[in-house]
Amino acid sequence: CETLRRLEVAGCLSAYGRSASANHLPATPQPSRSGQAGPAVVKRVSEGWLLERRVLPQHTDHAGVMWHGAYVAWLEEARVEALAAAGIAYSDLSVRGLELPVVSLTIDYKQPLFHGDAVQLWSEVLPRCGLKLPWRSRFVAASGKLAAEARVELVLVESAPGLDQRRLVRRLPADLEAAVAALARGPH
Repeated sequence: CETLRRLEVAGCLSAYGRSASANHLPATPQPSRSGQAGPAVVKRVSEGWLLERRVLPQHTDHAGVMWHGAYVAWLEEARVEALAAAGIAYSDLSVRGLELPVVSLTIDYKQPLFHGDAVQLWSEVLPRCGLKLPWRSRFVAASGKLAAEARVELVLVESAPGLDQRRLVRRLPADLEAAVAALARGPH
């Protein structure tokens, strides 16, 4: 974990193995102009887990700029959908008394997104750091330019039966371990 962080800080490592100065991802099909329809779908593509969205009025502030809280909601949607694509529905974890709360979140905003913009949210799961399950995500505008980068760290907790308490789970259940390994390998 420390080596990974040192490489990131030194600019030697960035999302998807690109140089730290990269500001766009490879060209991929853009979402249709019709906007969002139906349930979210995470696509498995070689560059990472992909969630495509369009900035709608409810995602913006009074000036038509995507509101910072909408980024957080899309990050969660991308994680939940990628987990489902890897074989585990988040709702099934919840039924078992397991949750993956966010313990750390950073977003670096590079350029604004506006009402009507098509956005690709590319995500990857990084190697586990102790109890933390780190994700890195990039919000890419239809132009291919990087709009924002995010890093989210999760931990697994279990509800104590009959108590209003949660405890950290140090060892992932086998099915979740397999799903996390599949997520870390990427959608290849």
